[in-house]
Amino acid sequence: MIAFSVLALLYFLPTIIAANRGHQITGILLLNLFFGWTGVAWFALLLWALLSTPRYVLVAPATYVPYYHWRRP
Repeated sequence: MIAFSVLALLYFLPTIIAANRGHQITGILLLNLFFGWTGVAWFALLLWALLSTPRYVLVAPATYVPYYHWRRP
């Protein structure tokens, strides 16, 4: 059972790396699931997960209004 778990972890290693790096994992998960057994595709997916840069979304910080601006004079 432990050997099966280790093999499953290694098989889905490109997907796990892509998820940890912030990629959209749908495409890499499906390709890994169906073509990862070939070895060549697994290595290509691993390179894709390691070398591509994920999209980052910049979120503007909330503006801070001090409490004394809320009071009436």
